[in-house]
Amino acid sequence: MSSRKSTFCCSGPRHTSGLFCSLRAVVCSKRGPVILSAMVLVLMVLLSSCGGTAPRFRVGEKKSSASKGVEESRDNEDRETKAEDADKVLSGARTFKTEKNTAISNLDQARIMREISKMMGVPYRLGGEDQDGIDCSAYTMLVYKNSIGKQLARTSMEQYKQGSTVYLEDLKFGDLVFFNTTGETASHVGIYLGDDLFAHASTALGVTISSLVSPYYKKRYEGARRIIE
Repeated sequence: MSSRKSTFCCSGPRHTSGLFCSLRAVVCSKRGPVILSAMVLVLMVLLSSCGGTAPRFRVGEKKSSASKGVEESRDNEDRETKAEDADKVLSGARTFKTEKNTAISNLDQARIMREISKMMGVPYRLGGEDQDGIDCSAYTMLVYKNSIGKQLARTSMEQYKQGSTVYLEDLKFGDLVFFNTTGETASHVGIYLGDDLFAHASTALGVTISSLVSPYYKKRYEGARRIIE
């Protein structure tokens, strides 16, 4: 009986492979049901571990989401922002009389403000010098040149060497304010307006007005230079 069963399990068409015959022989043996059950169990475990519902994948996804949340939160606290009073400045509602530089006449201050306003909203472009795109040092250079004919150097690092040093508490309208935004000294520059506000070409916002006391610029502030005195 045993011999006939074994022969039956391994018999079949001539094209049946040796591996298939061997598997049939195992299944048809006395331990076949046990081996088959074990194989099914292993297969189920492998399939479940490769699926999207596996615990290790869920844990990994949670960690990834948590890390992303931290990064987004940090970015929100550290991003460049437009000053709340920017529109009032551009409309003329803010005149900054308390921090006026007496070396700059009222007419010249009005001319400077007009040039500052003309390029508001122009996008940032490294090396740019026109309405299609402009960088920070080109912006300050053109404002001074087009308003009062004062020539500034082309780069922020060179502008940092012009004029005289000004302490933070002594800032006046028209002073150049400098920041370290890239890890290099005086890598960013703007024009101080008064009440802690300054105009500049921001990499994120284009030409805009920001606050010196905002978290982003407060910790990156490096110093100021007075060009007109």
